[in-house]
Amino acid sequence: MTSTPAETAFEECLAAFAQIHDTETLATRLAASGSGDIDIVWCTHDSPVGTLLLALAGDALVRVAFEREGFDVVLESLGERVGRRTLRAAAPADDLRRQLDEYFAGVRSNFETRTDLRLSSAPFRREVQSKLADIPYGTTASYAQVATNAGRPKAVRAVGSACATNPLPIVLPCHRVVRSDGGYGNYLGGEEAKRFLLDHEHAHAPAAARG
Repeated sequence: MTSTPAETAFEECLAAFAQIHDTETLATRLAASGSGDIDIVWCTHDSPVGTLLLALAGDALVRVAFEREGFDVVLESLGERVGRRTLRAAAPADDLRRQLDEYFAGVRSNFETRTDLRLSSAPFRREVQSKLADIPYGTTASYAQVATNAGRPKAVRAVGSACATNPLPIVLPCHRVVRSDGGYGNYLGGEEAKRFLLDHEHAHAPAAARG
């Protein structure tokens, strides 16, 4: 029996849906197993500061990128530095995406996800970036303060470089580090995004603390 054009189109839609579902399931299983079959699983996620690219290596977050960075450029860099076996799938990042939505809704003040700082090659950069979440939500610290807290008070410029090259913005909140004169300093997402994040946290700090 020959299918009608409408039936054929419907069957093609069902097949496409099944393929997408299977890809998501496969990505989730591979990411959880750590089998090494995939180097990077990535997806995009809409936010008030624009579309974000989220990339995971295994079960750890390795990159958060802003659209202004150019997603093709970011993915090419990830291919060179992490591995070229990549798969686009949202399911492995479902928990992180939920946490991001909660953060932008003003009911989450920190992130609970494994992070991978392999893209920061310099030890001091990794040290600074790994401690960014110690800066309380809704507050800021100067580059000089961060350098002093790291035991290297003269390394203000190095702290600035660590923040400007932070591969996990928002999750590791380099936006909370500002210049001593109150200036925003360099930020991967741009000054407008940094201002939004600081204003957002200042406005929602009490609610986030209750959560």
